[in-house]
Amino acid sequence: MASKQLNIVLAVFAIVLPAVAMANEFTVGDESGWTTNFDYQGWANDKVFRVGDKLVFKYTAGRHNVFKVNGTAFTNCNVPPPNEGLTSGNDVITLTSPGRKWYICGVADHCSRYGQKLAINVLAESAAPGPAPSFPMPSTPSSAIEAATPMAQAPSSAYNGMSVSGYQLLVAAMVSVAFLVV
Repeated sequence: MASKQLNIVLAVFAIVLPAVAMANEFTVGDESGWTTNFDYQGWANDKVFRVGDKLVFKYTAGRHNVFKVNGTAFTNCNVPPPNEGLTSGNDVITLTSPGRKWYICGVADHCSRYGQKLAINVLAESAAPGPAPSFPMPSTPSSAIEAATPMAQAPSSAYNGMSVSGYQLLVAAMVSVAFLVV
């Protein structure tokens, strides 16, 4: 009886562990945070975003905000209604579905003139580590930072080590469960 309960607990652990172990938290812009005159596409190029990861937008409240928009609004810097914006200065967005995601600052001309905008591709959480697919990004000829660039594979380093170590932890947990069940 106790052995059966242990197997159930281990099975639940093996199912829940991958989502927890492989989720990353990305501070948008790293130390610079969410601000004007920053190359957010360059910042995103060496990162792999997956369902379950979190984007943290850090900025001085009142000076910036964050809006999730579609591709057209991203290209044209069309700001949605104010009630749709995030304004805390420490906004956390959990990536809940795969696909393209677009974010802009809706303050004055921060998006259109100063490039305060981010486009990313989010992979399914079950995707194995590897190169991310390349998608053309909406662009305008006036800005080099909005040019289409392919997403690159995440480096296996301490900088992005959580995704690699999370994957290794998943494999180790699965092997451990297999040995305990057998």
